[in-house]
Amino acid sequence: MEVPLQYKGGLLHFEGAMAHKQNYLERMERNKQQKLASGLISERFPEVSDIIVHMTYYQTAINPVLMSRTINFWPTHHAYFNMDCMKKDCVDGGFDLTSVIHDMIKHQQKSTKGKLSCNGSVIPPASDHASIAYEITIKYNKKK
Repeated sequence: MEVPLQYKGGLLHFEGAMAHKQNYLERMERNKQQKLASGLISERFPEVSDIIVHMTYYQTAINPVLMSRTINFWPTHHAYFNMDCMKKDCVDGGFDLTSVIHDMIKHQQKSTKGKLSCNGSVIPPASDHASIAYEITIKYNKKK
């Protein structure tokens, strides 16, 4: 069943729960394939012993801090550093830390801080619906 929704500039169509579930399953399969294609940290970056990513998620709301979390990446994890947007209605969004982490490893940096905005889409459209502040720490294997 389609339920139209009017918004600036056009007409949106929602296709119902089955389409949402199918889109979710397709997105999960695509993420799985991307993780596998990224390879293991131990293979891509043998000099790295640990990557710690601390993120604070922000949203445009009365209470702007959505959540804080810390993720540890070990050598046995995939070198996949694309974090999902935590806004449940965000489509094709997220925060890709891949280039930040690759650049850190390339220059043997131990830590960095920064901010990223989500480029996903939400309804109603909002270009600044979510962002993160991140702090990344990388530990390197001791040289022999």
